[in-house]
Amino acid sequence: MAAQPGPGPGRAARTWSPRGVAARTALHGLTTRGRSFLAAGITAALCAYLLGQPALLRIALLLAALPLISAVMLMRTRYRVASGRRLTPSRTPAGQEARVHLRVDNVSRVPTGLLMLEDKVPYVLGPRPRFVLDRVEPRGHREVSYRVRSDLRGRYPLGPLQLRLGDPFGLCELTRSFTAADTLTVVPQVQPLAPVRLSGEWTGYGDSHSRAVALAGEDDVVPREYRHGDDLRRVHWRSTAKYGELMVRREEQPLRSRATVLLDTRSIGHRGSGPASSFEWAVSAAASIGLHLQERGYAVRLLTDTGDAVTGPGGSGLGAASAEAAGVLLDTLAMVQLSDGHSLVRAEEVLRLGGEGLVVALLGTLNDEQLAELSRLRRRTAAAVAILLDSSSWSLVRTAQAAPPTATTGPAGPDRPADAPESATEQQLRLLREAGWTVLAARSGDSLPDLWQQADRAVAAPAPGSYSAGRQPTPKGRTA
Repeated sequence: MAAQPGPGPGRAARTWSPRGVAARTALHGLTTRGRSFLAAGITAALCAYLLGQPALLRIALLLAALPLISAVMLMRTRYRVASGRRLTPSRTPAGQEARVHLRVDNVSRVPTGLLMLEDKVPYVLGPRPRFVLDRVEPRGHREVSYRVRSDLRGRYPLGPLQLRLGDPFGLCELTRSFTAADTLTVVPQVQPLAPVRLSGEWTGYGDSHSRAVALAGEDDVVPREYRHGDDLRRVHWRSTAKYGELMVRREEQPLRSRATVLLDTRSIGHRGSGPASSFEWAVSAAASIGLHLQERGYAVRLLTDTGDAVTGPGGSGLGAASAEAAGVLLDTLAMVQLSDGHSLVRAEEVLRLGGEGLVVALLGTLNDEQLAELSRLRRRTAAAVAILLDSSSWSLVRTAQAAPPTATTGPAGPDRPADAPESATEQQLRLLREAGWTVLAARSGDSLPDLWQQADRAVAAPAPGSYSAGRQPTPKGRTA
């Protein structure tokens, strides 16, 4: 196995020469037909010896020699083969197909024989593709392609490519694997969202407000700790020596507004399984909202309840950097999984250190403790939007499909009596709104683009009886 120049940009190539294959390996490559020929030849030779039939011995030698000659011919083959793989696209949304292009180059001076290709792919992407190449001329190449599709997010390895070299009689096959492999990333589905004006939204500049910087002269700078992406020319060496860590100057430079997308990954807060679960809906919503905010000029940070935060490279959202930041966000969401956490304390600690800007939280089932934590988070942000998932509706999807339709489908259905007490979901929505959150309630089957438009309180007033936006309908006997 020796490396050769690749057949094109971005294509990993490996060559294979079976010339040095040992004879034992070649014998192990005998097919069922070849082993049958060899066994028949040995049996015929024994019968010829016992029965004293010289003519039968000639037939035995012919039967035994054919598979051995085929193995020797394959072992002495001198041509070399290179392979390359290209993915289109390298990131594909869940439920959509991607195409894998394979190229096989004959880099030797002699034509190849019959080549059989088999690419190794995970079971979730479909069956293993197999191809047969009849003959490749010297310095020639062949290209084949196949399609893969997955309904589940994740990173899936493709390869290595296996090549089988056989003789014309099908008596012997030698299998070798190339070392090159690629990875297909299946990202969440992204839905386009309409731009809305969020209540309390602030589009500012730099690291701090103008008043704090205006009071500081050139000799009296207000330093802060170094963050990934800061310009090294802003390093304040006097403060770095004083605090023992890299410090930079707070300057008023035109930077993007900051936004944090908080994704609740607690397993106790979600219901359902597979692509139809509430967690997958939340992951897809996080991807859609994150890319939407990046397009609007925000420096987006993805934060989970475990305290893990992911930011884009350099915090820039223009040109190629924007595409790179979007790729980082999608790659992270492609691998995010449910956690065993029970609270939002770690996320609160991260936002306490740097939680200025907009916060969009995608939340599962909550209890009183988590509601209190969200109330504390709201006081540290400029604007906050919470999408509260009614996880129980995802666990009842199959039951609802099998059951006959009813007039009332949820706690806020059109037939709900006006004097009925608040449900647990309605109470949580009311408490979050009282804490200053812009709250949207999501159920199984809801459309995120339609739900996102309700975040703009200036678009339209909520429909009567709706608890997705605006104020709750006042029960009978209460005052608004």
